[in-house]
Amino acid sequence: MKKLYSFFAVIVVVLCAVFSLTGCGNTNGNIIRISEVTHSLFYAPFYAAINNGYFKEYDIEIELSNAGGSDGVMTALISGSADVGLMGPESVVFVNNKGMENAPVIFAQLTACDGSFLVGRNAEEKENFDWNSLVGKHIIAGRKAGMPAMTLQYILNTMLDLTTGLELTEGVDVLLDTSIPFNLNTPSFISGTGDYCTMFEPTASESEENGTGYIVAALGDKLSNVPYTCFTASKAFLNSNNEKLTNFVKALKKGYDFVMNASDEELLKALKPSFNTTKDNLIISAVKNYIRIGAYAESSVLSKEAWEQMLDIIDNAGELKARLDHSVAVNTQIALDALK
Repeated sequence: MKKLYSFFAVIVVVLCAVFSLTGCGNTNGNIIRISEVTHSLFYAPFYAAINNGYFKEYDIEIELSNAGGSDGVMTALISGSADVGLMGPESVVFVNNKGMENAPVIFAQLTACDGSFLVGRNAEEKENFDWNSLVGKHIIAGRKAGMPAMTLQYILNTMLDLTTGLELTEGVDVLLDTSIPFNLNTPSFISGTGDYCTMFEPTASESEENGTGYIVAALGDKLSNVPYTCFTASKAFLNSNNEKLTNFVKALKKGYDFVMNASDEELLKALKPSFNTTKDNLIISAVKNYIRIGAYAESSVLSKEAWEQMLDIIDNAGELKARLDHSVAVNTQIALDALK
């Protein structure tokens, strides 16, 4: 089967026993240990909630670690070294498709569309980009079976009727390159590989500032209502920490409301502690780009409609073994209780 499935198969086989022993996770007061897939301004409402003290208002202490990928987050979650995972919901699909019993469950949505931007080499395309101009072009799209690559493939295949492949052969319109490791996508593009590259913020804005590329389109503009990043936990942790997680979602909503209404100065004050090596102007431009495309989920409730669209994206990429029912993968009650 595919490499991603192989990895999750290893997780299921090696860690299922560990999961049964550690499923209840951390029980140390109101500490919540969170493993994040990466550190990005794509998650600004979450960091604002931390730095503005919204979690502390509910007597919640956040311990944050960076796993550097969804595989690392899932490993931390299943092994019990993290209570909550911040990652793409497709990871829950993959572990369920491998037959894992009592797989982790999603309880809150953070982002509502693809957060990557298509960066090209021609500054003129910023104003007059045409998706059909991608015919015959080489796009660095991210890792195989990753949501950035699968979302772009879905847009090209189903919305633009363009065929994709790893080589521009007869019948293939666009070279969709998934052979480059995610952390080398931008360096490869800067060094001259490809005509376009998908980048997250603030990397995309940094590329523009340095003159190495130009944002020509946002995937979130082309395809919305996709649950891109969510908070996930074991069923045991959810059941034993219901009130704590309900308050967690309430604090998260305060972070969202702040980001959507804050001045530039207020945003910098709230986000700079989490991005102290990023230039001030890039923090602001990144957040504004994400607000413009509706990246931050207004509601933490992951809807069935959005879930089904995500499954369509995975299926289109040939990475879906079986469709996973929304009711199996998602616990909406905690987010719904937080709205009361």
